[in-house]
Amino acid sequence: MKILFLDSNHPLLHETLQKAGHTCDLNYQWTKEEIINSIHLYDGIVIRSKIKITKEIIDKALKLKFIARAGAGMENIDVGYAESKGIRCLHAPEGNRDAVGEHAIGMLLSLFNNLCRANKEVREGKWIREGNRGIELMGKTVGIIGYGNMGSAFAERLKGFGVKVLVCDKYKNGFGNNFIIESSLDQIFEQADIISLHTPLTEETHYLINDSFINSFKKNIYIINTARGKCLNTADLVKNIKSGKVSGACLDVLEYEVVSFENLDAANLPEPFQYLIQSQKVMLSPHVGGWTIESNEKIARVLAEKIQTEVYTG
Repeated sequence: MKILFLDSNHPLLHETLQKAGHTCDLNYQWTKEEIINSIHLYDGIVIRSKIKITKEIIDKALKLKFIARAGAGMENIDVGYAESKGIRCLHAPEGNRDAVGEHAIGMLLSLFNNLCRANKEVREGKWIREGNRGIELMGKTVGIIGYGNMGSAFAERLKGFGVKVLVCDKYKNGFGNNFIIESSLDQIFEQADIISLHTPLTEETHYLINDSFINSFKKNIYIINTARGKCLNTADLVKNIKSGKVSGACLDVLEYEVVSFENLDAANLPEPFQYLIQSQKVMLSPHVGGWTIESNEKIARVLAEKIQTEVYTG
């Protein structure tokens, strides 16, 4: 097969495919016009998040067998249209599930124990103990929305912390066990102290966490979002932090990210963002939950295997 790489990836991916006899063209800087003019030559495309694969591009891709996304989310691919044309759409959530699970735990523990603030204060010569008294995860109830690779990885990491784990996934059932309690959203609203979102970005999940959602919880809650920024309405989050309904938030993703997730839309950062960066009740990171040295290689290995086994038949 002739495969077009439109975004950088771990070299293991193209090296593995080349060793298997495929031709890999690495054209990371191609414009949309260049892609449209040349896509008819290729059997496969490999992307990350920078490029949107639209109907316009798909219609020009006369030979295309697959579109491979190096990562989890598929929102930058018109999957339905591609599949209607017989094009396989592949991704690799198995590759960064462990990284995301660990990152979510790390952010939560850091927030609960004031670690960022305490670290800064000690470096400034301040020794503040009472002001940095933390809270424990032990005994809390954690609600997880979405039980795919990311949600299940987070749930696995909660074992040993002495928490109750409620999981809601409207598209799955029968996954409960002696640790995971398969739950309705209403049960999570009734019992959860912490809510962690692990859903893709779709029309259904856009602004899923909003004012109404937050105020459906019986208790004051902590919110974790390592999914997609636009799954959470930032202005509504800030409103509820100010009111006390949200006790704290861990955000690895923001709705203000540009398409490729490489930066923020700096020209359009509104007041809610300014509040977040000043609040000690908020833990922020730059969409790096699945961005580890190990996950980079694992994603490449998973995609190479899927391309070989699910697409290429020799």
